[in-house]
Amino acid sequence: MSSIITLTTDFGLRDHYVSVMKAVMLRIHPGVRFIDTSHEIPPQDVMAGAWVVRNSAMLFPPGTVHLVVVDPGVGTSRKPVGIKIRDQYFIGPDNGIFSLIAEDFEHEAFHLTNDTYWLKKRSATFHGRDIFAPAAAHLAKGVPIEELGEPLEQLVTYRWALPIADKDGVQGWVVHIDRYGNLVTNIPEKMLKDTGEGRAVRIYVGNTILKEIVTTFGDVPDGEPAAYIGSSDNLEVAINKGNAQQMLGVEKGAQVSIVVQK
Repeated sequence: MSSIITLTTDFGLRDHYVSVMKAVMLRIHPGVRFIDTSHEIPPQDVMAGAWVVRNSAMLFPPGTVHLVVVDPGVGTSRKPVGIKIRDQYFIGPDNGIFSLIAEDFEHEAFHLTNDTYWLKKRSATFHGRDIFAPAAAHLAKGVPIEELGEPLEQLVTYRWALPIADKDGVQGWVVHIDRYGNLVTNIPEKMLKDTGEGRAVRIYVGNTILKEIVTTFGDVPDGEPAAYIGSSDNLEVAINKGNAQQMLGVEKGAQVSIVVQK
């Protein structure tokens, strides 16, 4: 194992929740290294958490443990789980978040049932501290994931919405909005190339129409919208030195339509 644990939560930083999870893990594995992926996931937004982890986790060294706690069902019958995807490990709730992360990968899943690797005293409302953090620390310390529980045949499953393409263009949706207000769509670069490479397009999003796909924000004047292929390899829309969410009147789930010009 790499002794790296990443943390992704919707806890924010004003409360003690993140620090006490780290405290629990340091007691178990003093040599652990923490990477805070994000603690600003919108509260209870499972899909936002999945998007952030999906776009970061597979870049870490082999054996990294990813602790993901976006858990609106804490204390209910939802299962605590551990997942292995390639050479990466994931710990958190079985509430659909890991099915979104693992959608394109072969994976092994385990129901965390071995309470030897949990805290002895457990709260019904803070499994991040009492179950997930200790399990993640033991895993990073070298305990095989198979020791943490029993094989799980099926995760709770969510699916990303898929864009629709035809000879006239592509219809997709905004699946993520980052802190700059940039709109990340579910339209991959390959679909754009297959549909209309080399042809003029009109991109309809929110209250505006864009007439081209550029390389980066700076290709348009300050305050103007830009459509480009972002670091996720999907179409994104931004305002150069502005906030596209606010200026275009767009929220997550909004439709984005690309029409190929005849």
